[in-house]
Amino acid sequence: MFSELWCVQLIPQIWTNWRTKRTDGLPGIMMFLWALCAVPFGVYAVVQNFNIPLQVQPQVFMSLCLVSWTQTLLYHNKWPAWKATFLALAVACVFAGAEAALILTLRPVYYGGNDVPMLAVGIIAAVLLAAGLLPPYRELWKRRGRVVGINWAFLFMDWLGAFVSLMALVAQKTFDTLGGASYMACCLLEIGIASSHLVWLARTRKMRRAAAAQGKTFDDIAAEHEALETPFKFAERKDLKIEKRSDECGDSTVPLEIADVSQTGRDPALPLSCLRRRAYHEVQQAELNIMCTVRP
Repeated sequence: MFSELWCVQLIPQIWTNWRTKRTDGLPGIMMFLWALCAVPFGVYAVVQNFNIPLQVQPQVFMSLCLVSWTQTLLYHNKWPAWKATFLALAVACVFAGAEAALILTLRPVYYGGNDVPMLAVGIIAAVLLAAGLLPPYRELWKRRGRVVGINWAFLFMDWLGAFVSLMALVAQKTFDTLGGASYMACCLLEIGIASSHLVWLARTRKMRRAAAAQGKTFDDIAAEHEALETPFKFAERKDLKIEKRSDECGDSTVPLEIADVSQTGRDPALPLSCLRRRAYHEVQQAELNIMCTVRP
């Protein structure tokens, strides 16, 4: 049952991506690493002649991961649909070819009594699976603990599949250390993601309650602070590129977006917050130019 659950756990996430046309907060590298880990998992299952559902599960998992990865290219990276689809199909062909080659190469070795290569394949699969859950933590850091873009049904189904599989190993007479470590890592990392969001909800409860009383959302409040350039405790962390320039006033450190804003026109399609921010930067640059002009 739970191998079938792990076949379809990504469907809610794919549906959310398609419905919202957004994948902010869902790292594309996460989906790519999970698609990649399906290659050694498939080899591990086929060579050891597991039952048919366990052999099919990695193939379905890879396909769904590549679909979700394609959505990140389409919605977040703004790739053309044909380009994202072509790349995903090309990657799928490469992964399928690599899996077939590994199966044909390792099966005779395994049947000959040497199980070291299969152990290495299993370790690689487990590491890639756990590594795929690390990029969301960077998104949590950027948003100060808030989970954005990850479907909760998908996260719960994935955690449940890992947890029940871990309990099944515990109930066996012999414990599979490799599988147990993989399932345990997934459970802990996904608990960490959910716990981070719960902490964020607790920290922002008063602010969200006050915003709701005004008919606003937390995102509305954050956008207002960003537009007015006022400090905000829960503002999203961003990497600000700084360029050092030498001018008549001497060396000064000026953000690129401030220094170059006078060279860019105002696009009427831009959101109001962007226009306000540009206007603020233009005023700052004008004041700097005046100071440089009047200095003796």
